[in-house]
Formats: sequence, C-alpha cells, structure tokens
Amino acid sequence: MTVSSHIVELKRKHQTLSDAVEHAQRAPGADDLEIASLKKQKLALKEQIQRLQAQ
Repeated sequence: MTVSSHIVELKRKHQTLSDAVEHAQRAPGADDLEIASLKKQKLALKEQIQRLQAQ
C-alpha cells in the first residue's frame, strides 16, 4: 500500500467516525463516554494523517 492510498483510507475512516459522532450527538440519551471515545479515535486518525502528509 502506498502512502497516498493509506492516507486516503485514513481520511475515509476519519469521515466515518465524524458521521458517527454527529449521529451519536443527535441521538436522545447519547452516551457521553462513547462520543468521547469516538472523538479520541477521530483525533488519533487526524494526527496520523498529518504525520504521513508531512513525510
């Protein structure tokens, strides 16, 4: 897998997590811990994408 294809895949996962966070925040009785976990995963992916793009 090339670096650019890996970045594309990470961006796709980031968008999926972003959609999941948005959906969870709109749901009544949303679990704050689950939302926080999704946000942490999303941030980790963003940082990984930035590291790969900087190379």
